[in-house]
Amino acid sequence: MATTIKLGIPKGSLQDATVHLFARAGFNIYASPRSYFPSIDDPEIECMLIRAQEMARYVADGVLDAGLTGLDWVAEHEATIGGASGVVKLADLIYAKQSFGKVRWVLAVPEDSTYQKPEDLDGATIATELVRATQAYFARKQVKVKVEFSWGATEVKPPVLADAIVEVTETGSSLRANRLRIIDTVLESNTQLIANPRALKDAWKATKLENVALLLKAAIEAQGRVGIMLNVRRVDLDRVLALLPALQRPTISPLSDADWVAVNTIIEERTVRDLIPRLISASAHGIVEYPLNKIVL
Repeated sequence: MATTIKLGIPKGSLQDATVHLFARAGFNIYASPRSYFPSIDDPEIECMLIRAQEMARYVADGVLDAGLTGLDWVAEHEATIGGASGVVKLADLIYAKQSFGKVRWVLAVPEDSTYQKPEDLDGATIATELVRATQAYFARKQVKVKVEFSWGATEVKPPVLADAIVEVTETGSSLRANRLRIIDTVLESNTQLIANPRALKDAWKATKLENVALLLKAAIEAQGRVGIMLNVRRVDLDRVLALLPALQRPTISPLSDADWVAVNTIIEERTVRDLIPRLISASAHGIVEYPLNKIVL
């Protein structure tokens, strides 16, 4: 029976965010800049650093039991082999390099160009790292273009080295800084935990990966949320509850003084600075805010 799983950690822009997510999920990963084999404080997991662009291929081939990569690179792998990716998607993990959100691969052109829509680019040259998925995108639109692979610094290529680019963005700030204008979204992407289907036929590996997925999703759910505890007199309880947007419903517990109760709930962290003064005005006492690492729904 298997006693370890081989897990691919994305090397590059997603690496730090992934290590941080695993830490919140309860797994401490220690990556040395000189090694492609990070250590982890779980003896049942063996980690390997792999570029996100190659992760789907190595998971599909069984070199790795599972790995984390973007939906974009799974789509690129599928377009390359001309069929299903050969991997099973275990969990949507919506986080990126700079934020806990999705990224977009966008079609962008020089801001002073005459291109207004993808169809205007018929016969044009498109530079991108996402070659196969971009070719599939234009094929669906029946627009003939030349798609060239870009090794990097893609934003500087139009209009001299390419007519347009397909590039990944979270905020669009880099595109604007290079005087580029977005005319369409090619695809949206977020990080996925993917697994080899043969690995999932092993009951022990399947259970282990399901547990890892559960904890990673719980860490994502907790992102941007905090817990709030407070005490309030029963006569003032309704006024306090009216102010609390809860994940489910607040937990209300009796105190030793029968006239008082304790209230415990989860709220969005960004609302705390406005909420606490309002809770005080509603006669709440002993307010405590505390951080959350995981929320299991």
